[in-house]
Amino acid sequence: MNKTVGFVGGGRVARVLLGGLKRCGKLPQQVIVSDISPEPLERLKVLVPEVKTVVNGNKEASAADIVFLALHPPAIPSAIDEVKSALRGEAILISLAPKVTMARLKEMLDGFERIVRMLPNACSIVNAGYNPVCFSPAIPDGERKELLEWLGALGDCPEVAEEKIEAYAVLTGMGPTYFWFQWAELVELGKSLGLTEREAIDGLKKMLVGAVKTLFESGFSPEEVMDLIPVKPFAEEEQQIRAMYRQKLEAMFQRLKP
Repeated sequence: MNKTVGFVGGGRVARVLLGGLKRCGKLPQQVIVSDISPEPLERLKVLVPEVKTVVNGNKEASAADIVFLALHPPAIPSAIDEVKSALRGEAILISLAPKVTMARLKEMLDGFERIVRMLPNACSIVNAGYNPVCFSPAIPDGERKELLEWLGALGDCPEVAEEKIEAYAVLTGMGPTYFWFQWAELVELGKSLGLTEREAIDGLKKMLVGAVKTLFESGFSPEEVMDLIPVKPFAEEEQQIRAMYRQKLEAMFQRLKP
């Protein structure tokens, strides 16, 4: 990618994307990251020391060829004026936030249309993310293809309809958080039962890959798959867990909807 890249926001999502790009050798030569606080920038520099970081440097970051708006939705209005003042007409703005539509961004940016929305996934840090993207019609096919090829280093980047971005935020964006703490707990349990940490991790990794393939590739219904193992230690709690998923995640989706 022979373009300059700017990040408005240097927190978790910047760390994920830049860490993933560095990991696979796709980090651009010129990257500028701005944040209102020095702490996230210091943490980012530990992972990606090659990037330039600037406290309160939104204008400098927004003057790049590709500008990532790496902010939570509530923080966008307070930063948008600085972004707008420095954004060049031929630049591409990639918003990483749910809730704020391209139409709303265009309005806040006084008609700027070269906008992309991407829903990042934390697994991009190991180049295994699932990052749905949607493009404004103002992005020509050639630039769209070039951008997808570069972002593809982070994992899968399927093009989706904009109205589905918030659903992906709940399903894939936050999805790992529904499971990671459980897997970490199983590793600790395995160690307490006599396995080494390496044995527990290796066994769990293989089991998880196999479990996903069995559910989605066996040709069995979910009910048939779940009947393959006769002993279910959490059978009594299963309905409660299903209800918790529905209640909490549907409520989250409603909060994220534009």
